[in-house]
Formats: sequence, C-alpha cells, structure tokens
Amino acid sequence: MSDTTIDAMRADRLDAPGTYSGVRTRRMLAFVFDYTLVLLLCVPAAIVVFLLGIVSFGLAWSLYALLFPVVAVFYVGFTMGGRNQATPGMRMAGVRIARLDGGAVDPSLAVLHGVIFWAANAVLTPFVLLVSLFTPRKQLLQDLLLGTVVLRDREF
Repeated sequence: MSDTTIDAMRADRLDAPGTYSGVRTRRMLAFVFDYTLVLLLCVPAAIVVFLLGIVSFGLAWSLYALLFPVVAVFYVGFTMGGRNQATPGMRMAGVRIARLDGGAVDPSLAVLHGVIFWAANAVLTPFVLLVSLFTPRKQLLQDLLLGTVVLRDREF
C-alpha cells in the first residue's frame, strides 16, 4: 500500500460520521475516572513522602505541594503517551487520542497535552471547554494547539 493510500484511509477515518459521536461526554467520564485513579495513586506516594520526611528531618515534606501534579504528569505520560494512546479512563469510555498527521502520541506530547489543559483551565477558567462546541471534530484548545484529536476507539 502506498503512503497516499494510507493517508487517504487515515483522513477517511478522521472524518467518518460516527468518529466523534458522544466524544465530549466520554471525555468527561474519562476525566473523572482518571483523576480518581490519580488521587488513589497519590496515597502511596504520600506515604513515601512522609517516610522521606522523617528521614530528612521534615525537608521532604515540602514535596507534598508537588505530589498531585507530579503523579498526574507521570500518569498521563505513561498512559496517554503509551501503546494504547489512551488513559485507563479513556479506554473505559471507548476513546483514544490521535495526531492529525497520523503519528503516535509520545509521552512528551501527552504530558504537554495535560499541562496545556490545566494551564488553559487555570488562566481562562473552565469556559475554555466550550471550544469543543464550535470545532467540527469536538477538539479542545490543547487539541487545536498540538494537532491532536480525541476520537471513538471502538466501531460505531
């Protein structure tokens, strides 16, 4: 198969009618599930920081301020930037991330995707999520900036 044929098949998949059906709702469900998992992963990390704080006479306890962001960055980097191109919540919801140029989302792009999401929400308030109402592929700001799209993973 030639590269032109593969690009045409990829474009057909990205523009197929059911590819984005229910993606907004599925993204919200995936977000809740994923950040519940991140909170649960923070518990053992907090225990490690506590033990390090005892050994370091309290100096390591300052790491508590960074605990959630660090756990979230590793979680997103290893899951969304991994082989499945989706976090566990995204897999449960039946969606995955894809690059518009057809390449794989690597861990650094996945982390950047998450960081832009949180920064945009912090600076522009959650109203930035309304962007998906006005984009044909239901993309959010970070998707538009990074050339990614979240689409249904399963057949429709």
